[in-house]
Amino acid sequence: MERIKSSYKQHFTDKSFLLSIIISLVLLVVSLIINFYAGTYAAKSASNPVTDIILSNIRAYDLDAVFVYGSYLFFFVILFFGLYHPQRIPYIVKSVALFVIIRSLFITMTHLGTFPTQIIVHSDLLSKMTFGGDLFFSGHTGLPFLLALIFWKDKWARYIFILFSIVFAVTVLLSHMHYTIDVASAFFITFTIYHIAGHFFKKDQQWFDQQIDN
Repeated sequence: MERIKSSYKQHFTDKSFLLSIIISLVLLVVSLIINFYAGTYAAKSASNPVTDIILSNIRAYDLDAVFVYGSYLFFFVILFFGLYHPQRIPYIVKSVALFVIIRSLFITMTHLGTFPTQIIVHSDLLSKMTFGGDLFFSGHTGLPFLLALIFWKDKWARYIFILFSIVFAVTVLLSHMHYTIDVASAFFITFTIYHIAGHFFKKDQQWFDQQIDN
């Protein structure tokens, strides 16, 4: 506990760190605004569904609970790992914001309709963040994978986020909420986003790496 208090005192009295925190939060808000308009546009522009190598050959499974409560748990896990080492916060938030912005650009490009047998997600909160036409690429698959890459030196965090990514990938496929290409491409696009974040947010990455426990 003393180590955590000392870390907060050290970093939150650093003006450059505080500025980075503010910038990261502003960037996150901007990314969510962009995501809202991109998702709304993609939903309005959605055309017909297409056949899929997996979805066309398996029935839809109602994994609504896994999708909803898994999303909430994922958020709290990110919160824990960020707050436990406050110097991690700017890099995590900026990387997530970059992920959201890039994904928003992708979902405005092609407008496939949702698969006919897609299950309905019962969550007022998540329904405000997903729009039905925002399919490519899968955010539920890509975002945990991005966190796994960010926390790669932290063995347990890496395993936890990889597990989240795999569970979400299987869930959205079995629930027919994403096409196979949405899930498969998420890993490759996210890997590129990770390297872009490292290029643009070098100082934040240096703060992040200060006390990573192997």
